[in-house]
Amino acid sequence: MKIAVACMGTQVSGHFGHCETFTLYDTENGVITGETTLPNPGHRPGFLPNFLADQGAEVIIAGGMGGGAVEIFNERGVEVIVGAQGLAREAVESYLKGELHSTGSICHEHQHADECGHHH
Repeated sequence: MKIAVACMGTQVSGHFGHCETFTLYDTENGVITGETTLPNPGHRPGFLPNFLADQGAEVIIAGGMGGGAVEIFNERGVEVIVGAQGLAREAVESYLKGELHSTGSICHEHQHADECGHHH
């Protein structure tokens, strides 16, 4: 299974679309077997979810995400986990152990997406 994480450095990014990179973790039998980092190709409505699904991602982990992106991931059969924080690799390991659950924190005010990281 391939798990994508929206990252700022090695940390889970607070907002999916504005992350620096996406780290794709290859996993097998509950263990990380490989890791690939892709630069964020640019935030355009509807682009990133399809980009990651096309990379083979089956799960996306991020701090927060807009509702439009969540809908596209759902259409593509990609599981969305939002509300994650801390080290990306640890978030993936927690997910694999069944300990990481989505908080459902969706950023509804997309015109204020640039402020998304400031909601607490």
